[in-house]
Amino acid sequence: MIEQYTITNKYNFPQPNIDTILPQRFLEQSINSLNQVQHPLQLNHTTTPQFSTFNQNQSNLQIKQTPITLKPNRQETIIAAIDTSTIKIGETTKGIITAVRGATTWLQNHTYKYTRLGPFIFHITEDNKKELYNTLERSYFSKTFGSYNQINPTLLQMPTRISNLLERWLQTMLTKTIKNGVLLFDGSLTAGTPETPTVRLNEILSNARKNCSTVLAFSKATTLRSNGILITEQLPKYDPPYLLETEWIKPNSQMRLLGDVYVARLNRSNFAFRLDIDREIESTERIDAVNKLLGNDLYTQSYPETLRLSHILCTFTANEVLAIKHFINRKHGIQIINRPDMHRLLFGPFGFRGEAYA
Repeated sequence: MIEQYTITNKYNFPQPNIDTILPQRFLEQSINSLNQVQHPLQLNHTTTPQFSTFNQNQSNLQIKQTPITLKPNRQETIIAAIDTSTIKIGETTKGIITAVRGATTWLQNHTYKYTRLGPFIFHITEDNKKELYNTLERSYFSKTFGSYNQINPTLLQMPTRISNLLERWLQTMLTKTIKNGVLLFDGSLTAGTPETPTVRLNEILSNARKNCSTVLAFSKATTLRSNGILITEQLPKYDPPYLLETEWIKPNSQMRLLGDVYVARLNRSNFAFRLDIDREIESTERIDAVNKLLGNDLYTQSYPETLRLSHILCTFTANEVLAIKHFINRKHGIQIINRPDMHRLLFGPFGFRGEAYA
C-alpha cells in the first residue's frame, strides 16, 4: 500500500520540525531565472536523457569469498530512502532550461508513504550560474567547500550540482528526523568530490549515528573491479541473502571513502549491488541494519523497494516533460521551437546517435 501525503508548508517527513529554507530558495530562484528568459526556447526534437550523478570512480580491491550470511530481522523499523533527478528541458540562446525534483519514501507500519519536492525549473546561463548556485548552497549549508571551479561549476555541470544540493538537503533532514531507522541512499559514500565535500557527507552520517540510524548506500551500477572483473559479477555459489566484504580499496587521492564497500545479494535473482555502509558503525550493527531491511522491506531483484519507489517518484516521464513545456510557454511566454538534429540533417540514416547509459 502506498499512501501519498499532500505538500504542506513543513513537508511530510516522519517528524514535523523541518527547516524549509532550501526548498523555498529553490522556488524563488526557479521563478527568477525563468523571468530572465528573453528569447524563444529551442528544443531538440527528442527528449534529452536525464543527467546522472553516477560516480565513475575506479578503484583496486579484493573480495573476500566467504560470504556474510544474512537473516531477516522482522523487528519493526522505519525504512526511508531518498533520490533526486534532473532533466534538460531545452536550450535558449543564452543557456539551458532544466528541471529538478526530489523524492523521499519511507516504510512505516507496513505502509509506504512519500513526498515529492518539485519540479523546480531553472533557466541557467553563464551570467546567472554563479549567483544561482551560491544562493542555493548558502540558503541551507552554512559553509561552501572546494576550489573556485567547484563552487562555480560550468554550465553543463549545473543541473547535476543543483540536483545534488537538493539531495544532500533531503539526506540531512532525514538523518535529523528519523530515529532507530535504516536510511537508504542512492549511490556510494564517496566524498571529496565537487558534488560531495567530505565535511558535508561526514555531517550527514554523524546526524544519522546520533539518532541511532544506519545509512546504507546502494549503487545501481559500479565500475569497481577485482582482478579486472566487476565486483557485482563475482558471486560465489552460496544461497542468498548474503554480503561479500571487500578490502584494500585504493581510491583516487582526492576522494575519500566514508563507508566500507560490500557486494549485496539479497535474493535468488541474478542481481547484486554495491553497498556502502558507514564505516564508523560497528560490524555487528551494520549487519543488523541489513537484516532489518530484509525483515521489513521488499527487495525484488535484490534491490530495496523503498529506494526503488524514490527513484520512480523523482524521475520525469515524457508526459511530465510535455507539461513543463506547456507551463513555461503559458506562464512565461517562452515559445517552443524544435531545433533540427544536425546529425540527421547532414548524414541522413547514418546520423543516428545511440543513447549512452551510465
